[in-house]
Amino acid sequence: MIRFCFFATLIASSFVSMAAYGETGQSVSSRKIVLIAGETAKVDVMGHHDYLAGCKSLEFFLRQTSGVSVVQVTDGWPSDEQVFEDASAVLFYTDGGGKQAFLANPERAAKMQSLVEDGLGIAMIHQAVDFPREFADQGRGWIGGVYESGVSGRGHWQSSHVDFPNHPIARGVTPWQVNDGWLNGIQFVDDMKGITPLVWSGKEYAGSRAGLNKDIVGWAYERPNGGRSFLYTGLDAHSAWSLPGMRQLVVNGVLWSAGIEVPPRGASCEIEPSELEQMQTPREPKKPAKKSKS
Repeated sequence: MIRFCFFATLIASSFVSMAAYGETGQSVSSRKIVLIAGETAKVDVMGHHDYLAGCKSLEFFLRQTSGVSVVQVTDGWPSDEQVFEDASAVLFYTDGGGKQAFLANPERAAKMQSLVEDGLGIAMIHQAVDFPREFADQGRGWIGGVYESGVSGRGHWQSSHVDFPNHPIARGVTPWQVNDGWLNGIQFVDDMKGITPLVWSGKEYAGSRAGLNKDIVGWAYERPNGGRSFLYTGLDAHSAWSLPGMRQLVVNGVLWSAGIEVPPRGASCEIEPSELEQMQTPREPKKPAKKSKS
């Protein structure tokens, strides 16, 4: 009887120990996520490309998941790269087209490559997926697909999101409608290997249409050598964070990229409208365009 109780206790302890660990084997209680905001222009419309406010909002949401710690980095790249040590994932919300600070020099690009090879989760939002052609192949290895100028598409249009796949990132995601700025026509890895499309949007259709690869604007990527990447090309404006379904998808996606199990109903991501508004970065208004002489 004593021996039976000993083994029962041992088995129970093993289950508790397993529950305390995520899918990557790291203790959930010590998961660190680094949020890197690109430079937010001082002169612009309030809420437009407000990368700093977006990362502040994400920190607010992510801290609602027990055991997650968040580190904020501004201006596109950390002054001390030791911030990446012990991190489970890093997110970039920044300008693209070569303006990404992580592509500013060979040393940073090499650091990114080493982080990917080490299995760090990678998440990118909006224009961060817009890679210059010389980095396109390398970028595909990091995030599964990239925007390429002259091949991909971009613009603002109304979009309805109602179809979601059976994937942990889609847990608890409810339909939403939005007029957002999108990047689509993403150039993916061969045969879409490792890619799970999550959200679709295109000018040609009134709403989302699952199965049209050219209209994919959000996806998950399980990298062949280990590690996860989550991408979402919307969120041109800060106001989009007010949409429960959209922010549920993004919060789930960041957690998933960090190897954290997403709850069956999705991760908690509640916020009051007034709190979202207060997070916006103060901006100087743009000067009105000069009238042309007739």
